[in-house]
Amino acid sequence: MDFGENSCIALEIEIDLEAYENREIVLFLGEEDNLLNAKDMAYKYSKISNCREELNNVKRFWYELLTRIQVKTPLESMNIMLNGWSIYQTIVSRLWARTGYYQSGGAIGFRDQLQDTLGIKYIDPEIMKKQIITQSSHQFIAGDVEHWWHEETGRGIRTRFSDDLLWLCFVVSEYIDYTGDEGILNIETPYLEGEELAEDLDERYDFYPQSEVKGTIYEHCIKAIEKSLNFGENGLPKIGSGDWNDGLNTVGNKRKGESVWLGFFIYEVLTRFIPICEKKGDLDKVEKYKSVKENLKKALNTAGWDGRWFKRAFTDDGEPIGSIENEECRIDSISQSWGVISGAADNDKKYISMESLENHLIDKENGIIKLLDPPFNKTKMEPGYIKAYLPGVRENGGQYTHVCCC
Repeated sequence: MDFGENSCIALEIEIDLEAYENREIVLFLGEEDNLLNAKDMAYKYSKISNCREELNNVKRFWYELLTRIQVKTPLESMNIMLNGWSIYQTIVSRLWARTGYYQSGGAIGFRDQLQDTLGIKYIDPEIMKKQIITQSSHQFIAGDVEHWWHEETGRGIRTRFSDDLLWLCFVVSEYIDYTGDEGILNIETPYLEGEELAEDLDERYDFYPQSEVKGTIYEHCIKAIEKSLNFGENGLPKIGSGDWNDGLNTVGNKRKGESVWLGFFIYEVLTRFIPICEKKGDLDKVEKYKSVKENLKKALNTAGWDGRWFKRAFTDDGEPIGSIENEECRIDSISQSWGVISGAADNDKKYISMESLENHLIDKENGIIKLLDPPFNKTKMEPGYIKAYLPGVRENGGQYTHVCCC
């Protein structure tokens, strides 16, 4: 094997067979913490009977898990995809291996793996619960979170991404709605400690140890919400060094740019958490969040509205993105979608914006719904590394899907 190259392992085995004779061969690859454990494991599976038993155990495990929900549609290829394969890929590739054809780093992404559990809750809500507990312990005392990290080394990256921390709140509310288990709010997990980012830094990769300070899941969520209530000149939340579209990393890294989509997302998170705060008796937060929602809705439907659809963002210089004024990225789908999902869009604007989405972003010829159009390519605007992607690829206007995108 040549590390760093396109490597593979090649095995050649010579076997002599008499007429009508057959042999069973087991190829066993793996790793253990030490040589003794590796030898014990190799010895165990040198017996064909043990291999057969383990194979049957694996098959039983996956059959029991993947058949809990069965979907029947008129399209057989859709049935094959939904009944087992998508769930299997989500668990094995997204949650366990954390790898895909374009990204094989093995890191845990704060928002990524929380989102991965949204569909898995129908199969096993414990997976979602465990992920919530894991992610909460990667929040800093200041309220921001690690964008991604490697469990093996404890090293990760602290950033100014503006949406990561809010996905904890979103998924916690989703878990409670689905299971009714409000006890999760009382589970305590530690915070991370570490030097906050200097004013001229957008991110820093480092080892961030767990602190002795702990908070309940509820307290983690409130800390995330409070950290996110950072609004700009248009009354919209600041985008920082990126939001759900990571590639927009220089739209607001001078601390002034704003995100229209993030406004809708915060509105949705507050809608979900106000009842939770009420049950907790946290009435000051209830009143504060209701006021924030009211002001945010006004800003989204005025400064965020472009006449026929919602804008996507404002740059540090105050220039709009996702506007009819733009040469590229004239319209972005998630602003339109989340205007409806959150309920923050005025009633007439919901219908107008979705009509615009259908007219400009649904490509019936190719069977896709574009993320944005036209993609960034030759414009003088420098929104971030999104512009380095080919037009129509990944975040730059493609049909960007999550969870089972491997």
